Amino acid sequence: MAEPSIFPAINASLNATSAVLIVIGRVLIGKKRVAAHRRVMIGAVCTSALFLCSYLYYHLVVAGGAVTRFQGEGWIRTLYFAVLLSHTVLAVLIVPMVLVTLARGLRGNFDKHRRIARWTFPVWLYVSVTGVVVYFMLYHL
Repeated sequence: MAEPSIFPAINASLNATSAVLIVIGRVLIGKKRVAAHRRVMIGAVCTSALFLCSYLYYHLVVAGGAVTRFQGEGWIRTLYFAVLLSHTVLAVLIVPMVLVTLARGLRGNFDKHRRIARWTFPVWLYVSVTGVVVYFMLYHL
C-alpha cells in the first residue's frame, strides 16, 4: 500500500488536473473543436472519477474515517469552513450533473447537453478548484 500521507496531495493533484481539463474542454468547444472537446471532457470525467475513488479509499480505508482538523484561527478559520461547506455541498450535486451532461453529449443530444453544461461547467470547475484550495488550507497553512 502507498504511504498514507501522499493521498491528500494526490487527490489535490487530481482535482487540479480536472480543473485544467475542464477549462481546456470549454475553450475547445468555444472554438468548435468538438472531437477534441469530447476527448478532453472524457479525460476530465475519468480524472474526477479517479479522484473520487482515491478520496473515498483514503478516508474510508486508509484513514479509517478519521478527520483531519483545520488548525487555523480567526478569520482564516471562518473562510476555510465557508469554502469547505460550499465545496462539499456542490461536490455532492456535481456528480449527477456531470453524468447527465456526459450522457447527453455522448448520445448526441447537443441541445440538452448545452443547456445543462452551462450549469455543470462553472459548478464542476468551482468544486475542482476549491478542492485544491481546501487541501492547501488544511495541509499548508
